[in-house]
Order: sequence, then C-alpha cells, then structure tokens
Amino acid sequence: MYIYLGLFKILPAPAKPASAEPIRPIQSFTVGVRRGGRQRFGHTEGGRCGDRRPFCTPTRNRTAPMGKEESPQVTRRTTRSSSSATVATKTCDPHPLTIKDLVFGEDPISLNDLLSKFPGRRIQILELVRLLGASNSPMLPLFIYGGTSSGKTSIVLQMFRHLNRPFVYSSCRTCYSPRILFESVLNQLLLHRKDAANVYSSAKRCERPSDFVNFLREALSNVINNFKGNSGKLGTKKLVGQADGNMVYLIFDNLELIREWDKSLTILPFLFNLYDILKMPEVGIIFVSNTSPDTYYSNMGYMEPIPVYFPDYTEDDLRQIFMKNQANRKLYSSFLDVVLRSFCRITRRMDELSTAFLPLFQKYCEPLHDLGVVPNEEMKRRLFSHLQPQIAPSLNEVFKVSSQSSPAAESNKETKKKSSRRKLGVCAEIDELDFHMSTSAKYLLISAFLASRNPATLDASLFDSMGGIDSRKRKRKSSQKSLEKKENAEQELLMKGPGTFPLERLLAIFQCLTSVAEGSIDEEEQGDEGLGVQGGDGGLMSDVLLQLSSLCNANFIVKGGSCPLEGSTRYRSTVCEDMALKVARSLKFPLSKYLYRR
Repeated sequence: MYIYLGLFKILPAPAKPASAEPIRPIQSFTVGVRRGGRQRFGHTEGGRCGDRRPFCTPTRNRTAPMGKEESPQVTRRTTRSSSSATVATKTCDPHPLTIKDLVFGEDPISLNDLLSKFPGRRIQILELVRLLGASNSPMLPLFIYGGTSSGKTSIVLQMFRHLNRPFVYSSCRTCYSPRILFESVLNQLLLHRKDAANVYSSAKRCERPSDFVNFLREALSNVINNFKGNSGKLGTKKLVGQADGNMVYLIFDNLELIREWDKSLTILPFLFNLYDILKMPEVGIIFVSNTSPDTYYSNMGYMEPIPVYFPDYTEDDLRQIFMKNQANRKLYSSFLDVVLRSFCRITRRMDELSTAFLPLFQKYCEPLHDLGVVPNEEMKRRLFSHLQPQIAPSLNEVFKVSSQSSPAAESNKETKKKSSRRKLGVCAEIDELDFHMSTSAKYLLISAFLASRNPATLDASLFDSMGGIDSRKRKRKSSQKSLEKKENAEQELLMKGPGTFPLERLLAIFQCLTSVAEGSIDEEEQGDEGLGVQGGDGGLMSDVLLQLSSLCNANFIVKGGSCPLEGSTRYRSTVCEDMALKVARSLKFPLSKYLYRR
C-alpha cells in the first residue's frame, strides 16, 4: 500500500525481526513557517526577510536508533545569519563618542600659526579672540558676516582649534529644515551617532522650538556638569584632548538660508532670542552669515549680537593666499602679475579665482619643459604672449558673458531676432545694446529702474504670484478730465525725477523678477552653448552685490544718501525709460507689466 503526501511517496515500513531496534523512515517531514521566499534543504532562495508562509520541507536523516538522544542540527541559513550578525557587530561598531569629541579633534595651534594661516585676516582674528575672552568667561552672541568665500567659517573653526574649547557646529546648508537643524545640535551634545544599529535615527525627535529648548537646556547642563566634574577631578593636571574651560559654543553657519524656509518668520527670531531663553552663562552662540545684520531685523525684540565684518580680500591679500604652498614661487608670482589685477576687477571670491586660475596656470606653463626654472624677462614675455589669448575668454566665463558662440548658435540667434523684429515691427537698432552686460546685471538694472519709478506701497500688488499687473482688466473709456489729471501727474513725476530705494527693496524686486523669468531663461540657455548662466537661488550671477557695485561705478545706479531713520544707504536709478526698454527687450522681459503708469 502506497501513501502519497505532497510530492513524496511513503513506502510501507519493511518487516523487522523482533530483536532489532525500530528504524526511522528515510523521508520525514518538517512543517513550519518559512521566512523569506522558497526554502529547500536548509537554505533560502529569494524572497524578503520577514515574509512568513507555511512550508513543508523534506529532511534527510541517517538511520539512527529511536531511543538515543540527538543533538540539534544547525542549518546553513542559521550559520549564515549568525556569522553575518557577528561581522556586522564588528564592522559597524566604531569607537563610542565621548565628551572629548566636542573639541576640534586635532592638536591645538598657536596664535601665530593661526595668523599666518589666514593672510589679510589679522584684525578679524584678534577681534574674535578678544570677544571670546578667556576660558569660562561669559560672552554675548556674535554675528560674523561677509561675502562668500571670505574665510569666515574656516577662521571660526580654526579659532576653536587654537582655543581648544568645545563647540557644536551646524550648517543651515546641510540642515535644511528646522527639525534637521534641531536634531543635529542635540545629536552632537548627546554624543549620538547615526548608524545602522539605531536605524540612522536621531537621539531625540524634535520639531517644535519649545521642545528644542527643553532638550537643549537638559543636554547643555549635562555637558557642562561633565566638564566641571572632569576639571575638579584633574585639578591643575591637564590630559591630552581635554577641553579648556566649561563653556560650550553653538555655531550656526549659513544663516541666510533660513530665510528660504517655510517657517523662517518664526525660526530666525527664535534663534536670535535663544541666548535670552536659555539664560545659561556657560553657553556662547555664534552666527555666521553672508548677509549683513540689517537683513534680519524683525518686529520681535531680542538682544542684538555683536557684529564682526569680514571684508573682501584686497589684491595683496589674494596674492599672499595664492603664493602659499607654491613649489616655484617666482614662476607663480610672474603668473599672478599677468592675471590677478584683471580678475580682481570682476570678483574677489577665492573659490571663483582658484577655479579660473588653475587651467590658466597650466596653459601658462605649457612652453616650459622644467617647472622649476626661474623665469627671466624674456621668458616672462614669451609666456605672457602664449597666455594672452586665453585671458579674455576666462574673464567672460567668470563674468558669465559669452565671448564667442558657435556658428550654428549665431545663425539660430539671428533667425530668432529677425522673426521677432518682423512680429514687433521695430528696427534692428532698438533691440541691440552698445555694450556687454551680464544677464544678472541686466535684471538688476531693471529692478533698480522699477524701484525708482514705482511707489514702494505697490510692490505687493505689482510683484504678486500672477506676475505683474493684469492687462486683461476691463478698461473704461477715459474722460477728458481724467486724461488731463493723468498728464499733470506724469509731468509732476517727471519733474520730481526717480525716487530712492533701500538695498533690501532692490534685492526683493530682483528676486521676484529672476524667479518669474527662470523658466524661460533655462529654455533659452539650453540652445545657446556660449552662455553658461545657471538658474537657482544663486541667481544668474555669482555675486549680486558685486554687480551692484559695478553698476554704481558705471553710473547706471547712484547712491542717494542714507535715511536717518533706517540708517542704511539708499540708491537711485539714472537709467531712462528708453534704455530700460532696450535692456528688457534684450532679455525678452515684459517690462510694461511691472511698470506703474499713473
């Protein structure tokens, strides 16, 4: 008699003598729960871990007496899982964080080394040393600001390496939301590291500022008490890596990026009020920003931080910085004599200059067989003549202006111009400018023109989400009296001339215009290989304030004095309406939609 169960056939047990022990069948069945896919003979094939399904697996057993006790067998799957767990425990368990990890982590440097490491920043470094004071001395919040790539963050971090004091650093560029910012600060204070063991989660889940204050006060108290306990135990004896003092400093970098957050109107005043909220003299707060403190003023009262300004590098400072760590200083000095002054008229940002100088110096050294040679006057002239054709295209690349364009792009551009002229019915001379100007400078010039001609009270209605005044409104027929009134108003406005405006209003209008024109600019630049304009928050130009300075030097915009109530410089546009329309046509920008007509 045969019995079928599933795919296996069970044979009847053979007759056995009376004296023999009972024999197990060759095939036995194990019924259980399968985890993760199809399992055959002790190993898993495919499937996800945690997927439970019933299975019936044949297990081969050798013939053994029934009465003897068997040792449990370890399957291949169990062996693999246990071994992998052991390996994961060994590899994913770095050294645990201690209180010493709040210090910089490298050997402290002297003040002279710090000053020599950052040429042109002696005044700012000494000022920061004075404001931070001696160890365990309370301090007011600091606000360090200056242009991009002016050495603010590097100097602050190296300053704490020199002082050997504990600090917590958080950048608003990587911490792009309030929750990430709060949890980043708490993770460092609680000595918590995200890894696979904790599923890359934070020590505390914190989204509200009120919860952050409670968690922060508790974490700071524990860290400060830990430092006090260590200093009391050690007395005058100081160990390697031990922090100097009991102060803990909170550093918030790239503070200007918070203004782009959804909750910026509450987060910024909260951070500026954090010193008053904590009321802990052992805590110092440092803000690092690319914009001045004037751009952060709000209606909420708080203790103003002490400003520390980092000005742009001078030409001598840039020369000292570039000359550091050069193998052949005389050769590189001759190269800087050729290119540095020309590039300093456009930008003084270290990142842009270093990016532009790297290929130029390689081109400069192409005629040389030995890079260690000391150039004489004749060699300098030969190297300069070899490099000269590359300087103008590199300058235009930094300035975001195309020096040359491909023939296909030129013909395509000419076709577009002819078609637009046929549609508009205007002559060729109207749309063309007599000078080169970057796209960013053009939008900045239009923004200044609108700020001078439009009343400030109408900015909200002119630059709304719909993009300017809707020209499709129902127009009523103007009477003779209204026409005369409008004419008199225009004459009065013409006699008054363009009005003045603050820098904040200019930048706000510039941001609105570039955000509206961002999509059309991207489409236009995809077909134009010559222009390398980039969209995004960085603007169509690397430094808008530098463009404003260039427009002021060219007398397109003049400074109109400072307001005694606001305390900030005001500007005035000197561009006529015909000139503004010409610039707007070159950008295909609808200037009339944003220009207020009385």
